[in-house]
Amino acid sequence: MGPQARREYLARMRERYVIADRAAKGRVLDEAVAVTGRPRKALIRAWRRPPRPRASRGGRPRRYGPPVVHALVTIWTAAGYPWSRRLKALLPQWLPWARRRLALAPVTEAGLRTISARQIDRVLAPQKRTIRRRQYGRTKPGTLLKHHIPLKTDHWAVTVPGFTEIDLVAHSGDCADGEFLHSLNVTDIHTTWVETRAVMGKSQVRVQEALEQLRQALPFALRGIDSDHGSEFINAHLQAYCRVHQLQFTRGRPYKKDDNAHIEQKNWTHVRKLMGYVRYDSPAALTAMNDVYADLRLFQNIFLPSVKLQRKERVGARVRRVYDAPRTPLDRVRTCPEAAAATVAGLVRLRDRLDPFVLAARIDQKLARVYALANHRRGLVPWKLGAADARAKTARPSAALPLKNALPPVTPVLARRCAAR
Repeated sequence: MGPQARREYLARMRERYVIADRAAKGRVLDEAVAVTGRPRKALIRAWRRPPRPRASRGGRPRRYGPPVVHALVTIWTAAGYPWSRRLKALLPQWLPWARRRLALAPVTEAGLRTISARQIDRVLAPQKRTIRRRQYGRTKPGTLLKHHIPLKTDHWAVTVPGFTEIDLVAHSGDCADGEFLHSLNVTDIHTTWVETRAVMGKSQVRVQEALEQLRQALPFALRGIDSDHGSEFINAHLQAYCRVHQLQFTRGRPYKKDDNAHIEQKNWTHVRKLMGYVRYDSPAALTAMNDVYADLRLFQNIFLPSVKLQRKERVGARVRRVYDAPRTPLDRVRTCPEAAAATVAGLVRLRDRLDPFVLAARIDQKLARVYALANHRRGLVPWKLGAADARAKTARPSAALPLKNALPPVTPVLARRCAAR
């Protein structure tokens, strides 16, 4: 009989011994002595006194105390809740500003410099909360012109910046009637640099104008774009624009979202997590949203590291993904000789004097102004409802009919959980 089984057996026998009469106690003792081999007097002494709780074994002492945890949570929150490897990579760059803002002791700062990514996961486990939202897009197929634009289905293997994926994110809420805002999102494959701009509607001319503004903002020359098959991209205006500027223009296959996996990820981390699923359809909202994107491009591209998938390794039935070392998009651009040297030097000087905590707080304030301009407009009553049900449903006040995924995030801080890899 093992030690654990012996303890469980003696605990059961003690319960019988306590409630038994004199004769039954003797029989219980006889049985326990025969089974365990322990002395009779030892069992009597042990069962007469109340059971003592088993002393817990002392574990390994904590290496990172509350000051380190508090500082780590503060940086993690201000950075938009990045995962542990990205958070570990950004700590050296953020520590000079955290030292001034949080008055870090030398011991606390040393702990932040030595903590590992695995330990960060353990320390932040109680703080992590997930928000899962999903909304279907508003993309409509393009015209027959798509047959003149080549498909791209292979993996990106570029070694120079400038080859990008582009997409539009609709801000229609639950009602797609009329004009509303869209966010044009552009991500560079080689450097992970992201540029975003809001446009009113999705007309071909406005999308082309916004793309030109983003092209001018990039710290390197735009060499190619890859889009989905929506009519806002598959049109003669954009095709002529690419021909004039000598841009490679390719598209993904219809209904194959993985063909544009890079931009689909950025749509979630850089747009949808911030703006939510509400409707924005006013010129004031357009101005406020572009004001947010102006600060967000700096925050995401010069302060937040990202990782790139290098390869996949199959180990039995599992697939192991291998990533490169986390680096900010600006650091990736600096290693490219094709980048504009003057623009990159200006961004480096800006990073040295810009406080990321102040920038994060400013983004939160601007996001609050954007949320205040949301239009909580309701869509039409579903056709499956009967006439009486429809009248009863539309007669209720708007507060009585909460819309799923129609409200903006609870706080701007939670909205900025940009965990892009």
